[in-house]
Amino acid sequence: MIQEVKTTPALDITKNGDLLGAAKKVICDVLAEKLALPEEILSRVELTLSRDAAHGDLSTNAAMIAARPLKTAPKVLASKIVEALRDHKAFTKIEVAGPGFINFTLDPDILRQVIPAVLSLGSEQWGRSTLGAGKKVNIEYVSANPTGPLHVGHCRGSVVGDALAGVFERAGYDVTREYYINDAGNQVKALAWASYWRYLEAIGKAVPAEEFTQHAPGGLQYQGEYLKPVGEALKEEFGESLIKDGLLTPSKETIAMIRKKAVAMMMDDIKNDLEALGIHHEIFTSEAAIFEEGKVDKTIASLEAKGLVYEGTLPPPKGKLPDDWEERPQRLFRSTDFGDDVDRALKKSDGTNTYFANDLGYHADKASRADMMIDVWGADHGGYVSRLKSGVKAFTDKPVAFEVLLCQIVRILKDGEPFKMSKRAGTFVTVRDLLGEVDKDAVRFTILTRKADAQMDFDLDLAVAQSRDNPVFYVQYAHARCCSVLRMAQEKFKEAETVSLADVDLSSLTSQEELGIIRRVAEFPKVVEASAQHREPHRIATYCMQLASDFHALWNKGNDQLELRFIQEDKGATFARLALVKTIAETIKAALSVIGVDAREEMR
Repeated sequence: MIQEVKTTPALDITKNGDLLGAAKKVICDVLAEKLALPEEILSRVELTLSRDAAHGDLSTNAAMIAARPLKTAPKVLASKIVEALRDHKAFTKIEVAGPGFINFTLDPDILRQVIPAVLSLGSEQWGRSTLGAGKKVNIEYVSANPTGPLHVGHCRGSVVGDALAGVFERAGYDVTREYYINDAGNQVKALAWASYWRYLEAIGKAVPAEEFTQHAPGGLQYQGEYLKPVGEALKEEFGESLIKDGLLTPSKETIAMIRKKAVAMMMDDIKNDLEALGIHHEIFTSEAAIFEEGKVDKTIASLEAKGLVYEGTLPPPKGKLPDDWEERPQRLFRSTDFGDDVDRALKKSDGTNTYFANDLGYHADKASRADMMIDVWGADHGGYVSRLKSGVKAFTDKPVAFEVLLCQIVRILKDGEPFKMSKRAGTFVTVRDLLGEVDKDAVRFTILTRKADAQMDFDLDLAVAQSRDNPVFYVQYAHARCCSVLRMAQEKFKEAETVSLADVDLSSLTSQEELGIIRRVAEFPKVVEASAQHREPHRIATYCMQLASDFHALWNKGNDQLELRFIQEDKGATFARLALVKTIAETIKAALSVIGVDAREEMR
């Protein structure tokens, strides 16, 4: 069924350029008024941009969604919806397709309104949404142990978390980026002893690793050269005074002091690497500080008050038992009450808190500052998710959403082979190694070409290739080409330097290629919202590649079809196309900025 509607445009998108949002509101308002559809149904209505112009500009599933509640066939309901919308000025054609989808064709003037809207907003504001309504969301990511340099295992979570924060900000949330410093466990004690080993080396009293291992609790766990600067710094500040209690028997106070010094230096190192990746956190929270400030005890006390802490014994772990395992009474949290598979210990055998107990205190602190918490972890921590979620459910008096986004590993390849580790790190490829091969834009964008939960190979050779096979080059080249067109136009038409492209006559933009790329541009606000709703920042990178592909295709067609060239002899036609090119450039720049990638004006 097709309804031809010959009317003038009536869909104002000049303020925010949100074509889909404005069209959906028109459709839902009519459905509510003429078919009395309730908000519960209307909220599930989806409106998408058509990929094929033969199917119109927009498509909705409204009839498919509402058919069952209204106890009618989707195609019958679709026909009623078409009739209800027949006289609306926004649409020139409405068609029922397939089992009950409805396709809408817009007057080209409505599509062209997207251009002045984007140009008026600029890349900083274009695509911003009110979806989040200012809700506070805390995104914790990286949180690498301060026991060594950042390695590529941390890199993916770092980029995904930072890009997700950018997505949430663009979608209207109040975002806090946070890093949790694990500076209170056995690993940082091992770091302190390893730093002391490097200190002995710095003062000329080196001890063989095999011998030192016999004296260090837990052995000599960190032997990478990255700790040499820590040893030198200790020598510079303390001379040989740290061996006053014996070469291999430093006091607890000495080890505690070294721990703080080493953690501080490692965090400086980590922050420098994050800076090189374009990552900045507003908050760095210390695990040790959370404990010392009594926040862990306060959280455990609140769980006790709810009857969720008890003394009991745990069943032996599945599989081969650890050599030191023994059945013993423990202080346990009733995590099984909240969906976990076993209750969880809050104290170790030596009386200190478990990592889980401290984590509860930390997340309780975060929950007091946010409406939503998202942690970005490596996939190897997947088994820890259920216990922490159970704890958050237990201690939150106000409803605080808590989610964990897991990132799979990245394999780095060069010349088709696994990239070799650095001598400095000792056992792993560092972020610094990676950034020595490719720039931060290539790292960030390449990582975001795949969903976070999918394993990926990062090909260093491809990441620096100047070809369409390199996604970041392909997108940045599209933006650079846009900038080149604008510069060339200024050489041909002097007025191009001063003309307001947001105000030029766009009526000459009539080809399906031009209108199609405007449809793609118009999709950006909904891509941002979908990326936030699904916690999938890779959608932004995918959108960038699609828009870049559309632009390069239009550029290539202009080489064969004079009427599609951006710069023509006719000034008016040229300015209309310059407005389109500028709109594409602003959209690419906006999308790249969301995920922390630069939009280049020239490719060098």
